[in-house]
Amino acid sequence: MKNIFAIVFVLIGYSGIGQVNLNEYKYIIIPKTLGDFKEENQYLTSTLLKHLFVQKGFTAVYEDAIPEDLYLDRCLGLTARLIDNSSMFRTKVQILVENCKGEKVFSSIEGTNKIKEYKESYKQGITDAMSSFNDLNYSYKEEAVTDKPITISFKNDVKTLETDSAKLSTDTENRSKVVKQTSSLEDQSYKSMEPVASDIRQAAPKSKIESKLSAVNDGEVLYAQPIANGYQLIDSAPKVVMKLLNSSTKNVFIAQADNKSGMVFQKDGIWVFEYYTGTELIQEELRIKF
Repeated sequence: MKNIFAIVFVLIGYSGIGQVNLNEYKYIIIPKTLGDFKEENQYLTSTLLKHLFVQKGFTAVYEDAIPEDLYLDRCLGLTARLIDNSSMFRTKVQILVENCKGEKVFSSIEGTNKIKEYKESYKQGITDAMSSFNDLNYSYKEEAVTDKPITISFKNDVKTLETDSAKLSTDTENRSKVVKQTSSLEDQSYKSMEPVASDIRQAAPKSKIESKLSAVNDGEVLYAQPIANGYQLIDSAPKVVMKLLNSSTKNVFIAQADNKSGMVFQKDGIWVFEYYTGTELIQEELRIKF
């Protein structure tokens, strides 16, 4: 009778401690290789253990497929361990869960059987051991965090008009920048550093560019013939008078005529040849027939 009460007391102790501790963890991490097995998921032990934890309300994940929050904070999860104390004639397994520091949080009863076939014996042993989790009423409870820093955004903050006192403070500060004042027993002086308007006026620049408008070839009509990169203008002789090379702007050409180089463009419906002779800007009217 005493033995029965002792077993009941131990099981109640497991249940109470486990419920308090396990509710603090969001995940159960299942290793792909359990216990002393040399192969991944040997005898389907990892698959079975994950399935049984999910059945009991836990969020079980494999160690190589953890979610992002668990990846950032490993302490959100517990890691399941398989303690294998099997002998030649009896399979003995126990389920242990550890926190991120490797500390034991909960351990199950030992599941035992005498089944000879390994796959079935471990399946039965793990299932029996997992019965310790049956009455835990697990429910993950995320703790409310109240000590996190509060981030305040001033985007679209309302700006107010400057008050009279603020304006006075600004005026005083600005005035202090333009006044030099000394106050002592030996020297008491006040000197304004405020800029004084100058009566010096800048003379209007004298233009060295003069322009005049005259007709090329006494106003004779020049005929535009297309060439590879523009036009050539010919007179009635016929003689090539000028070449107009295309630019990036419409109705503006780079002009070459004898020893003159300049621009040909249309201004108020008139074609103008503009070029420099020394510092003098020359403009000549062209009558072009395209």
